[in-house]
Amino acid sequence: MNAKGSGDARLALVERFFQGTGASYDFMVNAATLGIDRLWKRRLVELIPPHPARVLDLACGTGISTLAIAKRHPECEVVGVELRNEYLEQAREKLRQRGSGNIELVLGRAEDYRSEIPFDCITSSYLAKYAELPLLCRNAHSMLKPNGVFLAHDFTYPPKAHLVRIWRLYFRILQLAGSRLFPSWREIYYGLPELIEQSPWVEELQRALEQSGFVDVRRHDLTLYGSAILSARKSGASAAPNGGSG
Repeated sequence: MNAKGSGDARLALVERFFQGTGASYDFMVNAATLGIDRLWKRRLVELIPPHPARVLDLACGTGISTLAIAKRHPECEVVGVELRNEYLEQAREKLRQRGSGNIELVLGRAEDYRSEIPFDCITSSYLAKYAELPLLCRNAHSMLKPNGVFLAHDFTYPPKAHLVRIWRLYFRILQLAGSRLFPSWREIYYGLPELIEQSPWVEELQRALEQSGFVDVRRHDLTLYGSAILSARKSGASAAPNGGSG
């Protein structure tokens, strides 16, 4: 499959999974992860270098991470990019309610976003398994300042048998109970486990980052290996992204 065909397939998958879920996303991502998503996003924000002037949040969804970044760094300009307008509408409403003046929201695909003004950090959550990673990494590298940090968070398949059993039971409960209560999420409940199990996003992203010129590529495993953050730095000095394995 050529690059365009691969991109089209990924966009179709996102459409199939997330159509009609914007209004319920915040509730579901918190309930379905038993609140752990908040801890993961907190860890992502903690890995942003201190005193950033500009941060780019790719696939920002309803703005959960975007708002958390802006709250932690009120002097920072934060740009959130999101493919689905129904999600971006939820983020815009949050901005109206909270009066967060240091956030700009952009409708578009993460891999296609460009900026002439560089960023100190680029973040994403739940993007990597859907993205064209070589293109994403090349563009991210070009938009970062020297020593700028790239952070990508997503689900991972547990490496140990006892954790796999827990993982499968968790998704089975979501499939049986969750899809009855929230039918718009049925596609995700049934399709996401297979995607997570089959996606080599960690290895592919690491390779794409290195090929794009990033250094200090590190993996930070989170909560029973249920997700991970990959951090990397655009060369320019010897300093590495702050933090270690979580």
